[in-house]
Amino acid sequence: MNILILGSGGREHSLAWAVMQNPKCDKLIVAPGNAGIAAIASCADLDINDGAAVVDFAENNSMDLVIIGPEAPLAAGVADDLRDAGLSVFGPSKAAAMLEASKAFTKEICAAAGAPTAGYGHFTDLASAKAYLATHPAPIVIKADGLAAGKGVIIAMSDAEALAAVEDMFDGSFGAAGAEVVIEEFMEGEEASFFVLCDGTNVLPIGTAQDHKRVGDGDTGPNTGGMGAYSPAPVLSEEIAARALREIIEPCMAEMARRGTPYQGVLYAGLMIRNGAPRLVEYNARFGDPECQVLMMRLGAQALDLIQAAAEGRLDTAQVHWAEDHAVTVVMAAQGYPGSYGRGDAIRGLAALPEDSANMVFHAGTAQADGQIIANGGRVLNVTTRGASLAEAQARAYAMVDAIDWPGGFCRRDIGWRALAQD
Repeated sequence: MNILILGSGGREHSLAWAVMQNPKCDKLIVAPGNAGIAAIASCADLDINDGAAVVDFAENNSMDLVIIGPEAPLAAGVADDLRDAGLSVFGPSKAAAMLEASKAFTKEICAAAGAPTAGYGHFTDLASAKAYLATHPAPIVIKADGLAAGKGVIIAMSDAEALAAVEDMFDGSFGAAGAEVVIEEFMEGEEASFFVLCDGTNVLPIGTAQDHKRVGDGDTGPNTGGMGAYSPAPVLSEEIAARALREIIEPCMAEMARRGTPYQGVLYAGLMIRNGAPRLVEYNARFGDPECQVLMMRLGAQALDLIQAAAEGRLDTAQVHWAEDHAVTVVMAAQGYPGSYGRGDAIRGLAALPEDSANMVFHAGTAQADGQIIANGGRVLNVTTRGASLAEAQARAYAMVDAIDWPGGFCRRDIGWRALAQD
């Protein structure tokens, strides 16, 4: 098979790595890719949000399957353009990707499907949002309705913080994403991620993970796109996962199909679990980043078989084969992230690190300059490892982190702490 992956981050590097393990893959191109991806696959300069350009590229390069990594091309309808051209694609239509592109839309689907989620209000102007806050005191959650690169959520612990958040959003701090605002009930519990594949009819669970959104150890500081993750997530037991599938995901997928917008691709359900009961926090229409990295580390070559089955409507015959293992990914970010940060620092020591089925450094924001790998983003490296236990995987990951020579980078030192604290 000739395969095209769209994207340039750690998620896409891990997808490329897993796909390359499968003997079905004859040729792999990643557009636009990054310095790490370039070491294992061909990279192409392509505007991945331009559906016509992606179709032309896929046809001219005889691509058998296109895997869409990030959310922006999905929201732009690139999957629709590919399907209309008769190409096989892994990723939901623009209409189905509204589950991520609009938080208010997701709430509407949950209401129609009877899926448990937080109480909320949806607002298009500051005055009505302020009026809602006057009768709904903190703690409360303020969300930009649209896509905000994983940063459009403010957990306000005081009324003043909540007011400032809605003022900032309507003042344009999140651009078009904040033109509409969803204000949600603050849900207590432990959050985890549940991933399923969908082919428009069938749903297949493919794993659980737990992300670490706050920038600092002990879950302190501002929210980020994710500072690390581990899989599986013990809080999402088989029983709770089955309940989430039955009460949340399957009813929502049935509602999407009923509306004539069946969902095909990966669906990432962020769940809040309290007293054994899951409630939906949000849906994402693609693999999480950095959760994808730990899932790909555990799935390996079979990831391509599962993705292909979803794209071709064959999930009813697909199976996931799990090893009894654990995976951890530690994000190394540029100093200053998630605020302003510099670019261009050389990163040394990567070549000496192992690259195998249990140890990988996935590149998230890197480039090549003068024969060196340089930092070219906020989240730059994803140090990802497997182990027989979470503690083993964590120790292996931090040993690799400590071998990387990058004074301009930092990371959290406690990825996996919630699960380890329960052991």
